[in-house]
Amino acid sequence: MTGERVQRRLAAVLAADVAGYSRLMGTNEEGTLARLKAVRKALVDPAIASHRGRIVKTTGDGMLAEFASAVDATRCALAIQRGMAERNSDVPQELRIEFRIGIHVGDIIIDDNDIFGDGVNIAARLEGIAGPGGIYISDDTQRQVRGKIDIPFDDLGPQSLKNIAEPMRTWRLQVEAGASVEASTRPPVKVAQPLALPDKPSIAVLPFQNMSVDPEQDYFADGMVEDIITGLSRSKLLFVIARNSTFTYKGKAVDIRQVGRELGVHYVLEGSVRKSGKRIRMTAQLIDALTDALIWADKFDSDLEDIFDLQDRLTGSIIGAISPHLEHAEIERAQRKPTESLRAYDYYLRAQFSLYQFNRAGNVEAMRLTKIAISLDSSYALAHAMAANLFGQRKAFGWAEDAAQDRIEARQFAERALQLDKDHPLVLAYVGQQYSYVLEEVEKGVAMLARAVSLDPNLAMARNWCGWGNIYLGNIDTAIEHISASLRLSPRDPRSFLPLTAMSFAHFFADRYEDAISWATRAIESQGNFPGAHRALIASLAMNGRVAEARQVCAEYLKADPTYRISQIPKMTPYRLTEYVGKLGQAYRLAGLPE
Repeated sequence: MTGERVQRRLAAVLAADVAGYSRLMGTNEEGTLARLKAVRKALVDPAIASHRGRIVKTTGDGMLAEFASAVDATRCALAIQRGMAERNSDVPQELRIEFRIGIHVGDIIIDDNDIFGDGVNIAARLEGIAGPGGIYISDDTQRQVRGKIDIPFDDLGPQSLKNIAEPMRTWRLQVEAGASVEASTRPPVKVAQPLALPDKPSIAVLPFQNMSVDPEQDYFADGMVEDIITGLSRSKLLFVIARNSTFTYKGKAVDIRQVGRELGVHYVLEGSVRKSGKRIRMTAQLIDALTDALIWADKFDSDLEDIFDLQDRLTGSIIGAISPHLEHAEIERAQRKPTESLRAYDYYLRAQFSLYQFNRAGNVEAMRLTKIAISLDSSYALAHAMAANLFGQRKAFGWAEDAAQDRIEARQFAERALQLDKDHPLVLAYVGQQYSYVLEEVEKGVAMLARAVSLDPNLAMARNWCGWGNIYLGNIDTAIEHISASLRLSPRDPRSFLPLTAMSFAHFFADRYEDAISWATRAIESQGNFPGAHRALIASLAMNGRVAEARQVCAEYLKADPTYRISQIPKMTPYRLTEYVGKLGQAYRLAGLPE
């Protein structure tokens, strides 16, 4: 080696690949390859050549190109992404080929017409964190192109790149057609750091695409996914993200690796449901979110009468694909059938959709639909449990018109649900919350919630309500443990205002007022019409000495809820410690809340 000299030079390296390539190949292998070749021939290769670049190598869906100029590399990337946006304008989202591009300027090693070194590695890592249609460039690249291209940048700050020792300051180009320089005055976009992976197999199930001609069948596809999540969650060997986080991706083009980073999971399941007459077809594929590699894919055809058998087979196949070492007993535990009546199940799914609207009309509609489900299948435990849960939503949002009658009906539904299935984690979660909050039998409710958690440690809903129950009992450390677990299991949950508010009250009672203010503020940002979050903020500001702010927030709160009084504290929330009631009363008096 002493006689050989390593050839080096400074170059701009462009790395690109196709977002969601495994999914596209799993859906239509030959069609995807044909479309990718056409795109390469008509757009990508000519763009690289016209900008004086050289394609070093291609790797299936990806490529590596070298440029003598950072400006040429960046202009080439813009031409490719804008050209792809035009080509995709009339293409269905699920069939679009979208590139991710990373660019870095650095020292490279040339060997046998190939290139190596950190200059290449950093470009590849930047491409890996870019979104579909995005261009991420290094700080070195940005310094060389700023002022030379008429495109604004978003400063993403230092990013930790795999196998790169130091965080790399990263910039994102605003590639939208017609983007103006004025857009650069917008505040930088903050990119969340990837969540650490749990110490056991972790999975997120994305909303399945409704391929039926009837858009009203969305609820059916959503329900199928929710049941798969529920089935997977019963395995204590898995870490399963709650449906409320995964459903934030519904209707959006997603990059599997980005989903994995945002939710902190190793595996992602996606698929589609086509319902036609009395027949249904489901396709599903399991993807390694770290590598975008397809692990497993299959399709299932069935009569609607066999729908639960179809769900059982799919859920069992998913668990087996993730880990062949899972015991057969764990797979069987994932195969629970909520009801044999498809019609009742159908109404239950519709009721759940209404529940998630978080308004009075949605609550009323959910109750109507749930009662229909019960009338069609009187032994449907989960429908009874949901009916009980609706009274809890009424009380929490201040919609209850007759509290005494609500308690009577809530108890009837709760007791019937337990008679029908006392071992179903979701039934225990719904019913436990009602005993703890609506019926004010906190000890009994918390015991049910604790059992729900033991049966299904991945049930974010049970964790959240177990946290609330422990606040009522004065067990703050235990409460924070459960609430933290709820937030981790469902990090993008539209109902995150509930655990966020609980966390605020937990810190308030622990005399950590700054923390309590922070959590309450986040809860209000999540759901502005939730009264509990506003009350938590009022109390925390007052006890932190920020009385003027507390009075201002209190005045705004009373405009929305003019009937609330300090005397209602023990009636609204079943605190077991009188000192908690006294502390809240003291805070509310400081803020100007009427007695």
